[in-house]
Amino acid sequence: MDSVRYHHAIKVNLDKCVSCTHCIKVCPTEAIRVIKGKAVINKDRCVDCGECLRACPVNAFYVEQDDLLQIQKYKHRVALFPAAMIGQFPENITENQIYNGLLQIGFTHAHEVEQPISVLKEMVDEYCQQHSESKPLISSYCPAVIRLIQVRYPSMTENIIRLKAPHDLAALNVKQALLEDGAKEEEIGIFYITPCAAKIAAVKQPVGEEESIINGIINMNEVYNRIMLNIENNKEEQDTSHMRQGLTRDGVLWCLTDGEAIHSEGRAMAIDGIHNVIKFFERIENEETPEIDFLEVRACDQSCAGGILLTGNRFLTVERLRKRALRYQPATSSNKIDAKLDIATLKQSLHAAPIPPKPIMMLDKDMARALEKLNRARSIMCHLPGIDCGACGAPSCMALAEDMVQQKAKMSDCIFLQQRWQSQGKISAKKAYKNMEEKWGEDRFEPDCNKKGAKNESF
Repeated sequence: MDSVRYHHAIKVNLDKCVSCTHCIKVCPTEAIRVIKGKAVINKDRCVDCGECLRACPVNAFYVEQDDLLQIQKYKHRVALFPAAMIGQFPENITENQIYNGLLQIGFTHAHEVEQPISVLKEMVDEYCQQHSESKPLISSYCPAVIRLIQVRYPSMTENIIRLKAPHDLAALNVKQALLEDGAKEEEIGIFYITPCAAKIAAVKQPVGEEESIINGIINMNEVYNRIMLNIENNKEEQDTSHMRQGLTRDGVLWCLTDGEAIHSEGRAMAIDGIHNVIKFFERIENEETPEIDFLEVRACDQSCAGGILLTGNRFLTVERLRKRALRYQPATSSNKIDAKLDIATLKQSLHAAPIPPKPIMMLDKDMARALEKLNRARSIMCHLPGIDCGACGAPSCMALAEDMVQQKAKMSDCIFLQQRWQSQGKISAKKAYKNMEEKWGEDRFEPDCNKKGAKNESF
């Protein structure tokens, strides 16, 4: 398992990067460094939460996705999407118009991932009853949080509920239905329209399963723009209500904060925003929290309504989805989903393998050497200012010290130490300036009126 590297959807456009340090300051796993004037992502630490993309003022970070044209390789082209996508559209646009817009893009079927949520709901209840001794049981819904646990809180991987995510359930559900209707397996292409980068990574390299049955993944932002264009060009509204069979009030709300926790019979909490999640996990590790039975944790503020690939305002999205949910009935027994479907087989396919820890916060795989390096890093911290300015290219003085003991940085990266050495005559001003240029790039400190905030910005 140690040799396996994560797939990552978030990339950096080095031509756009201006090494402003916004990204290194918001990254929850300290995965980003500035090297030679450009942001560099440590793939072992990154959890694809997208905080860097939100913070970047020049849009240097972007999300890699599959080409939408690949759907044409299949006879049966299924668009899977979360209810959060519907919440992006203004109130004057109907569900029928949105579904028709998807069909006009080239899909033959449109399916919301929360339609068979009653199956997942029952499975979560059963799992919680069978593993009541493992508290708190942690939802496996958000892939960014799952990876965060693996790399930063490895001891908590045993608390993760080993059930596949709703998009996997929906894909299994729709594929089973198409096969029942006579479709051939090789003719079925299932494409997930994602609200975030973490779900792209989860499909490309799923945790707890060998391979996802989803064939491709599409950026929701791109799909939204295409649907809006189709709606403007075609005012006809065909009835698509048959495509929403099985959708329930609980399903519409599942992607929002408290969408899962509200159904827990024990003591449950719902936490959104990755930095809030980290603070709470720290309290759990320090045994500073009361006993909790179920924990719903989402990386984005307002959960999927705040996904980085969504176009609309997250608060308006939440309001629209809550109003939409009132038009549907609460979820009932999974046996009422579809008489043709084998619910028992569907439930069996929902189980996931154990989720392995991948602790990368340790300074060395060998515990004795890791402790030795930690002590060296603490000794180095005695000499660093503790200002955490980011001018060294690392997010904090402690991160710089850890980089140094791993031979990824040097003491002269700290500009304050350089100033001190200059005043003591240990280093020349020319050498100090050359050190800064090596870190931030040549001509980085020359006057430039085109930079963001300067008088010629955008000219």
